[in-house]
Amino acid sequence: MEIEKKEIIICLGSSCFARGNKELVRLINDYLRQRNLLNDVRFHGERCFGHCSKGPVLKIVDQINEKVDEEKVLLLLDNFFTSYEQMAL
Repeated sequence: MEIEKKEIIICLGSSCFARGNKELVRLINDYLRQRNLLNDVRFHGERCFGHCSKGPVLKIVDQINEKVDEEKVLLLLDNFFTSYEQMAL
């Protein structure tokens, strides 16, 4: 039985791109690689979530996160994977 991958989506719209999502993509990829999570997560980009004035926007499973910066993305990922690990116990 295949375990369903958790989905993380970053907005690739022009507004989010202008606000720094390119660096966030690198940071998220590094985070997932360093913690051996690449096989557990489907990380990809999509166009516009409709929150352009509040970008960069990052969706983790069903939770949309706005105004994500380098510090916030690390907190979001740490919180998500900590709670995910606790649920698996």
